[in-house]
Amino acid sequence: MSQTHQLQLQRFELKYVVPETTALKVRDFVRSYLEIDEYGEGQPDFSYPVHSLYLDSDLLTIYWGTINGNKNRFKLRLRFYEDAPRAPVFFEIKRRMNDAILKQRGGVKREAVDWILAGHLPKLEHVASKNPKDLVALQRFSSLMKEYHAIPKAHIAYMREAWVSPHDNSLRVTIDRHVRCCPEPTALLRTEMHNEAVVFGKQAVVELKFTGRFPNWLRELVRVCGLTQGSAAKYADGIALMGEYLFEGRRARRETLGTHPDRYANRAVVLQQS
Repeated sequence: MSQTHQLQLQRFELKYVVPETTALKVRDFVRSYLEIDEYGEGQPDFSYPVHSLYLDSDLLTIYWGTINGNKNRFKLRLRFYEDAPRAPVFFEIKRRMNDAILKQRGGVKREAVDWILAGHLPKLEHVASKNPKDLVALQRFSSLMKEYHAIPKAHIAYMREAWVSPHDNSLRVTIDRHVRCCPEPTALLRTEMHNEAVVFGKQAVVELKFTGRFPNWLRELVRVCGLTQGSAAKYADGIALMGEYLFEGRRARRETLGTHPDRYANRAVVLQQS
């Protein structure tokens, strides 16, 4: 089983922020139906580290799309799992179209990251795999990045426990712990973080991800574990918690404070209501 095989290009997501005791109940329930993915097998808490560098404009246009609850919105991020210089980096576009999640993802060699972020179209030799869909995803990422003047803004990291179907990629349950956020204006792609905030405190984020109908046993999981669906946008919640002024461009901060001095007040409350 490979990570690429398990990538769900189009799916539905249900999210729940829960205490650790509930997360352990979820694990005990799903292990009767799913298997731990290969990257968590044999690891403490069955978990592996996930790091993402999120891109946005100086006005945080993509962030505000989440805050405002736009029906059709997207995120641009670079996903990586380690510091090794030969480890690939995945450029991802994650779209929400009404209730569906659509993902495009293309892996590149790490030495090509600066080239693509500088606005150049990726070359065939930059792509980590021979799948033509990867090159298409990279080209679309580059187009959106230039259209929105998106640059590195935030480093999001967490430990992921992932349970997958042994038959196909139609179902995936993840438990994300110790979600952290810090400003990151560079593309150094380091796993080390500085002055980070823990976004959800000691709580975990449980996500049910499925491509077809919602299985009856997942309904039973929600009932037995007492899960209440809610918002858990790691990037948006992280910025709201720390304050937009830490991530906006200097000019954007000056203009915002001059015309909307109350804009930064109670952003986490607004996010919960969106």
